[in-house]
Amino acid sequence: MFIMFIIAMIIMTISSIMMLLASLLSKKTFFDREKNSPFECGFDPKCSARLPFSLHFFLIAIIFLIFDVEIALLLPIIIIMNYSNLFIWFNVTFYFILILLIGLYHEWNQGALEWTN
Repeated sequence: MFIMFIIAMIIMTISSIMMLLASLLSKKTFFDREKNSPFECGFDPKCSARLPFSLHFFLIAIIFLIFDVEIALLLPIIIIMNYSNLFIWFNVTFYFILILLIGLYHEWNQGALEWTN
């Protein structure tokens, strides 16, 4: 048990060092207005290159993606039912669907599923 703790600490230390190094090495040190502006054949751009982005649409897309993956995880449950213990299968399926429903209720309660405000 102690060996697993030491291995977990070593892995966490190495991953923390790697994240710190990546963060330090990826910083831009040279900020120039000309280098950060979009290039259009040497002319000044006609409009801003930064288009407005709907954060609400992004959240709806992320929620859809999460529940889409969960549907893909639910489909094999029916096939597994024939090959496993019915009591264990029922418990696992019940808790999995319960977690999904709690997540759906939380999103609904927070108002993330409403398209218009």
